[in-house]
Amino acid sequence: MKNQKTFTTRRGEAREAAVSSGRYGFLNGRDIRFSSGRRERGSISGVAQGVMVGLLVLIVGLIYVSQGAKASGLDYEISKIDGEISELRAEKEDLAIEKARLTSVATVSQSEVAVNMEEVQPENR
Repeated sequence: MKNQKTFTTRRGEAREAAVSSGRYGFLNGRDIRFSSGRRERGSISGVAQGVMVGLLVLIVGLIYVSQGAKASGLDYEISKIDGEISELRAEKEDLAIEKARLTSVATVSQSEVAVNMEEVQPENR
């Protein structure tokens, strides 16, 4: 047997509906669900869900920003090392020119050491 309860519709009309022993009823030919106003155990409110989503977005944003900062820090180090490499290449070229100047035949033959050398006579055997 079903209990009879009176409900007010959106238009303000009072209606009677049969209410089963469960949490569901029947009103104007439609099934309706009645809630007691209490949340079920284990569920969280909409505000708490919003806060959790906001925190998740904040954490993801912080990770994104930190990765960008890390990338620009690495970019700075790379450009610094590239500058050192170009300086060392220029120094290498200068040293190669200096080596060629010092080892040239004209420079060696006119050096003080070469001028003071004595010629050696071949021995007859």
